[in-house]
Amino acid sequence: MKTVEVNAARKYKVYIGDSLISDAGRILSEEIAVCKALVVADSRVNGLYTESVSESLSRAGFEVFAFSFPEGEENKSPKTLLDILEYACDVGLSRKDLFVALGGGVTGDVCGLASALYMRGTRVVQMPTTLLAAVDSSVGGKTAVDLAGGKNLCGAFWQPSCVICDTSTLGTLAPDVLRDGMAEVIKYGAIRDKLLFEELAQKGKDIDYSFVIERCVFAKAEIVERDEFDTGERAILNFGHTFGHAIEKLSDFTVSHGSAVAIGMRIAADFSRYIGLCDDNVARELTDLIVKFG
Repeated sequence: MKTVEVNAARKYKVYIGDSLISDAGRILSEEIAVCKALVVADSRVNGLYTESVSESLSRAGFEVFAFSFPEGEENKSPKTLLDILEYACDVGLSRKDLFVALGGGVTGDVCGLASALYMRGTRVVQMPTTLLAAVDSSVGGKTAVDLAGGKNLCGAFWQPSCVICDTSTLGTLAPDVLRDGMAEVIKYGAIRDKLLFEELAQKGKDIDYSFVIERCVFAKAEIVERDEFDTGERAILNFGHTFGHAIEKLSDFTVSHGSAVAIGMRIAADFSRYIGLCDDNVARELTDLIVKFG
């Protein structure tokens, strides 16, 4: 198991390793005093992992509740947010208790925002089950739901108390969902990590995902520590996202986040070449890597 520390306003650890879901209770009990825990997952992840996580937490002494909502970006909405908050109230969660965001980026964002709002702030643990969430959205404290006007327009900065990334969950991902995550991985290689970029180019789909997640989380942690509230350097993490979010919105979210970011990175690179900010080789190497990963 690998560990990366994030020194934000709330300091926390990111645990990366195989089969950590079954050990989640022990890990959390060393970080957080046992309490009530509300596990939030979408309908797909709920059927795969909620029972295992709940059993592990129960063995460690947590009193566990579970909430599930329909999967899909369209459910990253104010309605889902309010449903989670009402359920937390129904089961008697207090400010000393815990939300557990189990799943991909949608779950992490909406559950994270629920924890930020419930009783003006409750602890949350992020347990990403997709590559995209593991390398990006589970770390850094950005939480949000979408509004009719666009993505992530209602949100808050709310750092988790812990992140548990079980790499074995990647084995249950559909190929297109894994590709979505690789778009964010390529982003990190392009903006900050030459070694990662070269490893991706050399090894392709034989890359070690534990290595990939650790490199991405370490890079994001460094940036977040210096610019937690996104007023300067952290903007670099949005490479590809300015065009990408527009593509998602105008496609009515039929284009996935990862695909939109991949397209957005290519547009950004081509435009940068056009206005003289990078040379032809930069745009070509980035495009080749995006194509390499589908």
